Amino acid sequence: MTQESPSSDPAADALHALSQETLWMLAVRDTRDKVAFAALFDHFAPRLKGFIMRSGTGSGQAEEIVQDVMLTVWRKSAMFDPQRAQVSGWIYQIARNRQIDVIRKENRPVPEELHADQATEPDAQQMLGLEQEACKLKTAIGRLKPDQREMIEKAYLGELTHQEIKSQTGLPLGTIKSRIRLGLEKLRHELKDMRSDG
Repeated sequence: MTQESPSSDPAADALHALSQETLWMLAVRDTRDKVAFAALFDHFAPRLKGFIMRSGTGSGQAEEIVQDVMLTVWRKSAMFDPQRAQVSGWIYQIARNRQIDVIRKENRPVPEELHADQATEPDAQQMLGLEQEACKLKTAIGRLKPDQREMIEKAYLGELTHQEIKSQTGLPLGTIKSRIRLGLEKLRHELKDMRSDG
């Protein structure tokens, strides 16, 4: 019997087929790899924050939920099974459940889109939807005025506080807040238009 070459090793092939995010997640699960966790955090935190804010949660509270979700990802990493769910689907499910808990604690009505998905595992269709949302968001951000875009990117993609943006740019806090507010309003309109078009 001839010995198999490494390239025909099914385990190695399966590993190559996994996404970068899944590889990070497996490193966290199997070896408690902090560098991989930091990479996961950098990748998912801004996306989760946007996802959470879309259902009407404020920026500060969304940040707290994101921190909580990523802590849960670290603590419950042993439960992740790439055969059962994509890492993005698994993390978004944790985020959705956490968000519902927070909304219920505050006795607010749970938005319909959170209810509908609560019991189901995100499928390929949902994940495609999220990817499309991310693309739309990128396009919408690209249409903002440069000064508004810069503030939105620093606050949401760069995860900077208003104070940190002030230190970086030297702009007054009022200007920063106003540009972020106007940018977010414009983004909402852009995304609404895109959704009604598509």
